[in-house]
Order: sequence, then structure tokens, then C-alpha cells
Amino acid sequence: MTMKRMMFLLPLVVFMVIGVYFAIGLTKDPRKLPSVLINQTIPEFSLAPIKGRDRGLSSEDLKGQVSLVNFWGSWCIACKIEHPFLMKIKEENLVPLHGVNWREVDPDDGPDWLKKYGDPYTLIGDDPKSKAAIAFGVYGAPETFIIDAAGIIRHRFAGPMNQKVWDESLWPIIQELRKQ
Repeated sequence: MTMKRMMFLLPLVVFMVIGVYFAIGLTKDPRKLPSVLINQTIPEFSLAPIKGRDRGLSSEDLKGQVSLVNFWGSWCIACKIEHPFLMKIKEENLVPLHGVNWREVDPDDGPDWLKKYGDPYTLIGDDPKSKAAIAFGVYGAPETFIIDAAGIIRHRFAGPMNQKVWDESLWPIIQELRKQ
């Protein structure tokens, strides 16, 4: 094969390699992005309360019992989808559910959203500059972390929770951690 022919085939070969790379990437589940913080102590943080609350959320609040930390924002469409399920968790008093109101442009947006749709959170911290989100390695909202009684991150779930996810994944982990 002459050099001239090989030069014409080179773009085709490069295109095919890139195509295979992207095809493999499309088969990956974005909810299964690994977190390097699993089995690590929660990062140190202290967030101010959102407007209308007296108390914010800090790393110290996440020690002593198994709990959930949910990163959400009023701007997040998936958070709106997830919210009725969070209200169910609160109503059934299954586990303390703490919220991190993440990246709100207007400090009234989060509190107004909770007034409209209901407030499932035990404690809520305001994270407009993503300090806690970065410390937890949050990729996007909603993301929920299971924290054990010792303050260790045991599980991360990305995306909106629903009954199936709860029954098959999160609730069994919570129950197991409560036995320890």
C-alpha cells in the first residue's frame, strides 16, 4: 500500500477509534460514578442555615446515627421529581434526612421552593459557593449520601431517589448500618 493511500485511510481509522470509545462510554451508567470518599470520614464543613431556619448543617451533625445527606437545588428538575419521595421518607420517619441547598442564585429560592413543595429535611445548610458539594465530590443534583453513626460515608447515589432505588439499594444499606 502506498503512503498516499495510507494518508487517506488515517482519518477513517481515527474516526473509528473515537467512535468505539464513545460507544463504550454510552453504555456506562452515570449514576455509578465512583466516589473516592466511600468508607472515608465525612469532610469537615459548616454551612449557614437557609433563610427561615435557625440552624444550618455541619459535619458534627452527621455523627451519632445513620443519616442521609441530600444535595438539591430549586433550579434542579430531577430534584422536583425526587421531592415527593423525600417527603415520604420524612412522613414515615425512616431516617434523618439532611439537605444541602446547593448553588442557589437568590437566597430566597430554596426556602420558597420548600414552602411550595414541603420540607422533608431535619437540618438544611446553604451552600451557594459549593464548598460542601466540592468536599463531598458532588457531580450534580440530586445526589444523596448515606452516612453511618461514626460519620463515615458508606454510599453515594446520584440522581432522583424513588421507591425502587430505596427498596433495592438504600434501605438495605441503612438497615445493615443500624445493626453495627
